[in-house]
Amino acid sequence: VADDWLESENSVIQHESRDLARWWRIFEDPTLDRLVELANEQNITLREAYYRVSEAEAQRRIVAGLIFPQSQSLSGDYTRIQRSSEVAIFPRGMPPNSPFANLAATSISNWRYGGSLAWELDFWGRYRRAIESADARLDATIEGYREVQVILVAQVVGTFVEWRTVEQQISVANENAELQRESVRVATARFNEKADGSELDSPQAKANLSRTMAVLELLQSRRQQALNRLAILLGMPPQDITYYLEGALTIPEAPESLAIGVPAELIWRRPDVRRAERMVAAQSAEIGIAESELYPHISIAGTAGWEAGTFPDLFKSGALAGTIGPGFRWNVLNYGRLLNNIEAQNARFQQAVANYQQSVLKANEEAENAITAFLHFKKQVQLLGESVNEAREAERVAEVKYREGEIDFNRLFVVQQLLLGQQEALTSAKGAAAQSLVELYRALGGGWENSQASELVSSSEDLQTENASVDADLVREVVEGATKSELRLPIFEQQLPAIDTLRDRSILEVQTIAEDDEFRIVEEAISQSGGPSKK
Repeated sequence: VADDWLESENSVIQHESRDLARWWRIFEDPTLDRLVELANEQNITLREAYYRVSEAEAQRRIVAGLIFPQSQSLSGDYTRIQRSSEVAIFPRGMPPNSPFANLAATSISNWRYGGSLAWELDFWGRYRRAIESADARLDATIEGYREVQVILVAQVVGTFVEWRTVEQQISVANENAELQRESVRVATARFNEKADGSELDSPQAKANLSRTMAVLELLQSRRQQALNRLAILLGMPPQDITYYLEGALTIPEAPESLAIGVPAELIWRRPDVRRAERMVAAQSAEIGIAESELYPHISIAGTAGWEAGTFPDLFKSGALAGTIGPGFRWNVLNYGRLLNNIEAQNARFQQAVANYQQSVLKANEEAENAITAFLHFKKQVQLLGESVNEAREAERVAEVKYREGEIDFNRLFVVQQLLLGQQEALTSAKGAAAQSLVELYRALGGGWENSQASELVSSSEDLQTENASVDADLVREVVEGATKSELRLPIFEQQLPAIDTLRDRSILEVQTIAEDDEFRIVEEAISQSGGPSKK
């Protein structure tokens, strides 16, 4: 990677390192903090990533178990044999007291039970390298989980910024619509007074207002689409989530300076780069596994058991039988298959190295692009802010002059369109500046916390178990209280804390622990306590 950022001389860029696990807090927006927290708790894609880590950890334990005896089994059976006495080789005339009398028996019973064991010794490191590979792949899966975290946080914050941007655009459009309604009123009044040149003013003013109202319809559609996307990121079906969106509707703004460290930190901070490095380590171990096939497989095998003709005799010491002994298996005359497999594994290793190098370059490019975009959008916001102030003053003067008949409506129309265009450009630039900052922190790998695989899986399972137990109690409390009060005060008030807690759970979580009738009661209780279920 490069030694420093291309824009390192800019005063906004600071080289101090900082913890980026909760980078979105630079916006100082409690609503955004709550949304990111909910997404980390409820997002379905993140939950899927949890269980990929769980699977990789289980696979690692399977591989680790191969270092011990690979085959251990217990068995038992009973066999009843009926022999023909008419065959030529059947022994006849055998004295009853002869030690060989059993050879003349026409029916034989055999009871048997015991166990067997086979252990291939790890002389050449085959299983140890397999464990190394499994460890590296587990680490790579953990980095995959962290990458999902990084992307999820960026998507939540980005969608939040998009929603706030659209809200600001709606506010700007409404503000301009009010100005244009006043222009329509003035133009209509001038037309009624038969003022000179007023024949075109009224329809032109109305057309201008209608155009702004049409833009509002488009913005309303974009607003709802952003909210729907945000609901999905929170692990909910599309629905009204305004309960979580309280507070001012301003677009998040960045601080005056950004502490983003140096490019070299991308190598250890970006999960996709870390995952690529772990895949290199995993493939390196695969080479060792392939090379171990050049040597003999040395093993020890044995059996032990009891065998007798009658069940009582099965437990006598004389019924014990068994075998034990070493052995080897050596793959020879494989016509180059083993050597070519080693060569193939080496080629895959080189591919993994190249992929790692490319991921580092890509990370550096994405970070540089985001830094450049943010700095230029920041400057653009400043310039457009000045432009909006001038356009607003021009609109005010033009409105006064039009009222006094000093200018025609075309001049006012042009000024109003200028103001609307500049306000829309300023709002879009503010949104783009915030989005570029989101992209910057995504490119820097911000948004994940350092956890081991066991901590990731166990914490997820413990949290789900704890929530399910607590929520089941809350459901019972709400149902019992609602049944007693028939959802009427004052008894119902006692259940409000429980209802507020359940409101913060997803529909899927509540449905999992509640019966159909209970779920309908909980939904009705939430609705009557202050609005419909928000999840």
